Amino acid sequence: MLTRLFELIDKSQNIVFFGGAGVSTASGIPDFRSTDGLYHLKYAYNPETILSNTFFNRKTKEFYEFYFDKMIYLDVLPNYCHKALAYLEEKGKLKAVVTQNIDGLHQMAGSKRVYELHGSVHRNYTVKTNRFYSLDYILHNRKDGIPYSEDGELIKPDVVLYEEPLNHKTLMDSVEVIRKADLLIVGGTSLTVYPASGLINYFMGENLVIINKARIPFYSGLQINEDINLVFKKYLEHAGVNTELI
Repeated sequence: MLTRLFELIDKSQNIVFFGGAGVSTASGIPDFRSTDGLYHLKYAYNPETILSNTFFNRKTKEFYEFYFDKMIYLDVLPNYCHKALAYLEEKGKLKAVVTQNIDGLHQMAGSKRVYELHGSVHRNYTVKTNRFYSLDYILHNRKDGIPYSEDGELIKPDVVLYEEPLNHKTLMDSVEVIRKADLLIVGGTSLTVYPASGLINYFMGENLVIINKARIPFYSGLQINEDINLVFKKYLEHAGVNTELI
């Protein structure tokens, strides 16, 4: 199956990658729904409740306690999947990354065209005046655990919380690149989070490949149930890239 995947990548000129939390687990960021993911840990409130717009507005301090403790990972680095995608973009073969992740690792690896469906921890804005603040700023400018601007306005991370819609432009741009792709690689996602999971329905090409540790039961096409980090490490080796140097 890896041979077939590599053949498809090598012959394709308009690849789009659609990824989920499993892409970043090899970098040390836990996913939400696996056995050891955040959803299986114990908190005073359910993580879905904490990561909701209502909770942010009503219990901002408790929201940020969870957010800074469980959603921010400062020392993580891109893994082979991130690096391979950046390599394929540099070669002109990969046209876009569509991701459900908020960690910014694709950009850190060198990817330029990244559509972040659920936002990014690296972007933060004041709730009333929409002024931008970096992750570094909100980490070091907190009062009672809550980040504020210099003039005391509450800052909110640019991540899509439960009860909030996806950014319309990001969603439409993602639909457009997926529609035009000749190869769609779906990786590190169980395809259970709506509406993001519905994006693959817009793919019009012939070759769709799923790479995910757990098998997706409703898909009968090419499916590789292996560690996506190792799959792309093998691809880089196949492409003649010295993985020890990247």
